[in-house]
Amino acid sequence: MLKIDEDRIYQEIESRKPKAIALSAPDALLAKTEELASKITERFGVNAFVMGDACYGTCDTTDGEIGKIEADIAFNIGHTISFDKLGKQTILIDAIDDITFDRVLENSLPFLKQYRKIGLCTFSQHLHELSKAKEFYQKNGFEAIIGKGKGQLRDGQIFGCEFYPVYFIKDQADAFLLLGQSNFHAIGVALSSQKPTYMLDPYANEVIDVKEVANERLKRSILAVYKAREAERFGLIVGLRDGQSMLHQTLELKKKLEAHGKKVELIALRDITSERLANLRRVDAFIQTACPRISVDGYTFDRPVLSVPQAEALIRVLEGKDPGEFLVRGNWL
Repeated sequence: MLKIDEDRIYQEIESRKPKAIALSAPDALLAKTEELASKITERFGVNAFVMGDACYGTCDTTDGEIGKIEADIAFNIGHTISFDKLGKQTILIDAIDDITFDRVLENSLPFLKQYRKIGLCTFSQHLHELSKAKEFYQKNGFEAIIGKGKGQLRDGQIFGCEFYPVYFIKDQADAFLLLGQSNFHAIGVALSSQKPTYMLDPYANEVIDVKEVANERLKRSILAVYKAREAERFGLIVGLRDGQSMLHQTLELKKKLEAHGKKVELIALRDITSERLANLRRVDAFIQTACPRISVDGYTFDRPVLSVPQAEALIRVLEGKDPGEFLVRGNWL
């Protein structure tokens, strides 16, 4: 069961005495966040707004929006990182999943017979389980490795777009194990490391090899690069979410494309969807610098929509070079 660190929120409200607060969370936590908002209003008499838009992570804070609802503090729930505040007003609040991994760890042993060194990783909700998993595998004859964190990431922690603890140890590990029920994160581990990757689902007690789906994502990403090579006019999309606005990166790509004789339109969007892009008919292919997973994860677009790593691969192709292993990197930003 997911447990939000409500005490931390109460402490902040008591010490700062806001008139109103905002609460944002991923979809899986929205119901609990609604309950929490009611508790806060009853206990402190402040207006508690649940931010109903999708919340994708620490790149998606609400610093730029809470002034519209006259809130003094924004709480971003469920995205644990190495520090506890983003921007001027967003405070990060832990949400811990207390489910046990005991059974699925046991179930994983037959899948790992051909490996000696295994890398362990997880996402925010299960970070507290990493040390226990490492101890389990070491007792069963494996060398278990947890990579060092960097930037926002703690040791062994990954995001959907950042994989430093995996990337740093990819040459030491024979395979990676992701603790948690998330194909999204497991596919990222497999693509960024190019190593066998297994997802340990503690709810179904299943061990899932993500090789097939990761290979499908990679083939699709490569195909999009080569399709974009034929484009004459590109739409370069800057994200409008607080942590996704990569204007400098976008303008650098503009210069590189124009140097190869491509025409470029600049576009700004908060939500990059097939419906929104369908209206932009002059464009042959898009590059978006907002969120790399939009381009990798099987979204249905009628034209190529490249991420930054894919765009860098495209530039290489336009230069007559091989695209390279463009997703094998510590981050895809």
